[in-house]
Amino acid sequence: MSLEEALLHLSIDGWHVEHGVIPPDEVEAVRESVQTTSDQTESPEIQGVDAETGLIGKDQSLAPYLVDERILGVAEGLFGPHVRVSFTTAIINNPGNARGGWHSDWPFNQKNAGHIPAPYHDAVTHLTTIWMLSPFSAETGGTLIVPGSHRARNNPTGGNGVDPMAHYPTEMQATGEAGSVLLFDSRLWHATATNRGSKPRVGVAVRFAPWWLNVDVLMPGSDQRSRMVDEVGGKEPMQTPVPSAVFNDLPDNVKPLFRHWVRD
Repeated sequence: MSLEEALLHLSIDGWHVEHGVIPPDEVEAVRESVQTTSDQTESPEIQGVDAETGLIGKDQSLAPYLVDERILGVAEGLFGPHVRVSFTTAIINNPGNARGGWHSDWPFNQKNAGHIPAPYHDAVTHLTTIWMLSPFSAETGGTLIVPGSHRARNNPTGGNGVDPMAHYPTEMQATGEAGSVLLFDSRLWHATATNRGSKPRVGVAVRFAPWWLNVDVLMPGSDQRSRMVDEVGGKEPMQTPVPSAVFNDLPDNVKPLFRHWVRD
């Protein structure tokens, strides 16, 4: 699929799967590395799901693939040339994990302190990508999505009348072989699906932001986070800084995506 076609799918449906971004003979090594880094770090939100935030500072195995033109081209097509990565989070659905609730990603999750209040403006502001390091299928727990929901002015985290834990009539699961990438407008309603298989379903969420989107509320120790989260007892995801030693070892074409996170 061409870049123009991918952008059209994102505009109309809110999501798109790009296949074969990580070559088949390379994806296993990335999966094993990410799984080892994330081993037994259970998410406080969903039983049976392991999550490792700030992954790039701890594991750089995915880094060379982030600048693949099929992915970075979409991000730059939406936001212009000065895009940056806001989140890197490993997400592992272990067999039998609990189902998650319908939500939109930051900054549209109304349960987070640093959210954009509903009703939302109708413009793409943040791009979520989920890197499928093992097969995503109906059996293994491919991400649940509601196509077209990115155009809604609110989502189930904001009390819009939709039960976050209920089946939605037009829901479907995003599927793909290992090495594929799910891209979606961060406003899209999605949820963690139950892994009914016998092996962990391994993925990494990498989110892209335009240069003008303030991500300081995600940074521990920032004034923005202190005022909006810490001082009021709010809830907000956190991305730990990238040590300069790690940053210096990243491929040169990957460094612009992370230089804003570098701290010692």
